[in-house]
Amino acid sequence: MKVLQINTVCGSGSVGRITVDLSHCLRQAGEECAVAYGRRKAPGDVEAWRFGSSLDMGIHVLCTFFRGEHGFASSRQTRRLIQWIREYDPDVIHLHNIHGFYLDTEQLFGYLRQAGKPVVWTLHDCWAFTGHCAYFDYAGCQKWKSQCQHCALYRSAYPYALFRDNSRDNYQRKKRMLKEHPIPHMTLVTPSAWLAGLVKESFLRDYPVRVIPNGIDLNQFHPRKDAACLSKKLGMEKKYIILGVANMWEERKGYPYFLRLAKELGDSFQVILIGLDKRKLKSLPKGILGLARTESVEELASYYAMADVYLNATLEDNFPTTNLEALACGTPVITFATGGSVESVDESCGRIVPKGDLAALKETVLDLRDHPICGENCRKKALQYDKYHRFSEYVQLYRELKENT
Repeated sequence: MKVLQINTVCGSGSVGRITVDLSHCLRQAGEECAVAYGRRKAPGDVEAWRFGSSLDMGIHVLCTFFRGEHGFASSRQTRRLIQWIREYDPDVIHLHNIHGFYLDTEQLFGYLRQAGKPVVWTLHDCWAFTGHCAYFDYAGCQKWKSQCQHCALYRSAYPYALFRDNSRDNYQRKKRMLKEHPIPHMTLVTPSAWLAGLVKESFLRDYPVRVIPNGIDLNQFHPRKDAACLSKKLGMEKKYIILGVANMWEERKGYPYFLRLAKELGDSFQVILIGLDKRKLKSLPKGILGLARTESVEELASYYAMADVYLNATLEDNFPTTNLEALACGTPVITFATGGSVESVDESCGRIVPKGDLAALKETVLDLRDHPICGENCRKKALQYDKYHRFSEYVQLYRELKENT
């Protein structure tokens, strides 16, 4: 069986790492897999083909900024992708993030509609059924259930449309290409039960939906002996370390809560944030150590293992793999009660705090400092998210779809 995955990136970021881990799982199961991706570089241990270009991405960015059209540009490179798919001739096509300034979704789904191949589409956020936003929970918006229009977030929420709100037209185009002209043999997968529930309220409700939680590599993310050395190197042996990790730090990821915690908790605490851009790195206040995004899993795992607690102050999220990575390294997790973030956390391995409640967040941090959770309990919780166990569910799904198509 030949499986083709399509994603923005391959090997970097949480979804990019998922494509690589899934490729390894397929190979271990005796199947063939390739990844077609739009930008950055791919690791050398997977069969991967980059069909995007920096120039085309720039044009797509401009289409998003000035026309409010995201996912409806990049026609030329989408034609290249379709031609390559025809030549590769996969048995199953697995879509991940098809937004990200690199694909013409109407052209891609037009091909998938006539190709008749089994399609798996993993929704890593809500973009598929909205007129603009990848998430809307933070804004409390419900327009996606009927008709997106007059978007309050088109300038501030990814994918940023700085000069035009085109949410009404985008919504209609997505609805037309996915509901009014449905894709045969397509199954939607969500990593969280929370997102599966939203899909069933959207115009995608007629497609079959399965919940397959994200998996991680437990051989890479595990308690580490070098954690104490890293703490000593940073001069933090006597500090209570609070870690936050994100690909892009913004308000919805809870960035302001880290700033306020660092100010209120005092000198015996140390906040570390990984994934900051240059502008935020220059403006960090006292009490916060900031690091740029790292593509080194070894380095990231060392910081997870060194931390006393991993704080996920996200105000909207699907099923963050950072929670799983922290738990696998023996570090308890505190998360706001939002989206699917709570689905990997219970009393044995962390705490769930009312969404946006800074006082409760601070109190929970202090409580975990005084009553720490055993790292073995965290690791035990993470075992159920072993990538080979979770991704074997995808392999089984591929086989079912191939047999029934």
